[in-house]
Amino acid sequence: MFRRVAPALVVFAALALLAAGCGGSHAYTAQGTVKCLSDKGFTGVTTDPAKVGFIAAFADNGGLRATAPNGNVVTIAFAGDASGVAGTETAFKDHASPFYKRHISDIMESQRNAVLVWTTAPSQAQLSAALGCLH
Repeated sequence: MFRRVAPALVVFAALALLAAGCGGSHAYTAQGTVKCLSDKGFTGVTTDPAKVGFIAAFADNGGLRATAPNGNVVTIAFAGDASGVAGTETAFKDHASPFYKRHISDIMESQRNAVLVWTTAPSQAQLSAALGCLH
């Protein structure tokens, strides 16, 4: 009987781990994202702390800055994990100019541990490209 139950237990255990967020939920990093953005036509892609801005420069998993083909600039700060996103978003909001504060919901997006801030509201294509490059 154990031989018939054992495979089912292994499958059940694997599904339970996936449902709990284990095995496959890794944190995105700046280094893991750079090449994909360049491949998608973004230019000036950099992780240089002097160029990505204060908040992104000190993010746990790095930060980057890139320019979409139409000139829209995105800054991405990579928190250590999803629990750091709220603090990163608050930092961007607190340090935004009055102009950007008024439009923050249009220019800021997050996915897992990454917080993206654009200079202008991104098109759906720009947003999809950037989100699709998060690694």
